[in-house]
Amino acid sequence: MSKDNQWIVGINAVAAALEHDAEHVREVLLEAGAKNPRIVEIEGAARRMGIDVRRVAQQALDGVAGGLRHQGAAARYAAAKTWDEHELSALVEAAEGRALLLVLDGVQDPHNLGACLRSAAAAGVTAVVIPKDKAVQVNATVRKTSAGAADSIPVVRVTNLSRTLRDLQKQGVWIYGLAGEAQSSLYALDLRGNVAFVLGGEADGLRRLTREHCDQLVTIPMPGLASAAVESLNVSVAAGVTLFEAVRQRQQ
Repeated sequence: MSKDNQWIVGINAVAAALEHDAEHVREVLLEAGAKNPRIVEIEGAARRMGIDVRRVAQQALDGVAGGLRHQGAAARYAAAKTWDEHELSALVEAAEGRALLLVLDGVQDPHNLGACLRSAAAAGVTAVVIPKDKAVQVNATVRKTSAGAADSIPVVRVTNLSRTLRDLQKQGVWIYGLAGEAQSSLYALDLRGNVAFVLGGEADGLRRLTREHCDQLVTIPMPGLASAAVESLNVSVAAGVTLFEAVRQRQQ
């Protein structure tokens, strides 16, 4: 398990981090001599919170901004704890045949990821799996939306999602992918053993390779729609429905 530092740049981004997630802000850099009222507000807020504030040259801010427009403000931020993909097998093994995993295939919206993490924490999941590339990572917005869940459950970032699904299958985890066109209902499944739910991103759903590595595609029945389609549900809502069906079965 590792904890990384990242730089947040821009007046609005730094102000939001201080307002919503100040405990993870390690230091604030502000441009020397800048009199912008918002810069002054940021400096005052950070100092009141006991956060180290330094006035630095513009070149120093350019260096940490990595080409992004910093507007004279940057903050060093302790990113959420993440778990290495090689630790996932131990988490599954420790669940002793009752692993419950949420796999998110390319979720882009940080609010959706945060809401998924919140549902996952409430359902007592073993881990949430996200790709390292082409997907939102755990950032300040995710942490705020998750209401602390980002720090309370293992979030495992993986390089190759298809390979991860294969490895989970070798450990006896049954992989269910949610797809609107699937014929099998979520409610017809036995979800009391090792189970992983795989949900796709907001725009395209499950990618082709991800689909091919699922043991079964299932759908959430929605009698209120003429044609049931899981894409009609927000990904975080769909995650909540699927996870708590597993919780219901496991409590019987």
